[in-house]
Amino acid sequence: MLAAALLIAAWVNAKAGPAVIVGLSALCLVWCLFQAPVTCGAPVRGRDDGCRNNASGLLLGCHIRQHRWQKLKMLIVRRRVREFCAGLFSDGKACLVTFSSVATIISGLVALVPGVIVH
Repeated sequence: MLAAALLIAAWVNAKAGPAVIVGLSALCLVWCLFQAPVTCGAPVRGRDDGCRNNASGLLLGCHIRQHRWQKLKMLIVRRRVREFCAGLFSDGKACLVTFSSVATIISGLVALVPGVIVH
């Protein structure tokens, strides 16, 4: 993803300000949540590991409309949050996207704290 490469370049370049880093971090986070290629993982009858179709992002399901709502509902219903969090580390793709989203959140927060970025 181009925004991730630009985010790394912004951290390396001392002339990029915090606004650039926060903006690129937000863009990378949106990509991880809604566009990154991961497996669906929505609950399916007869399977313990869930749907294995390709999905777009951590929050959305696959092409089946009910799976999109099931993944979003997993975050709202208290009993299902644990299942959703377990699905974040279900396979290598999901782990990489999860760690990328956590890294971009930390990147954006660090850019907002004055004095952390050394110029």
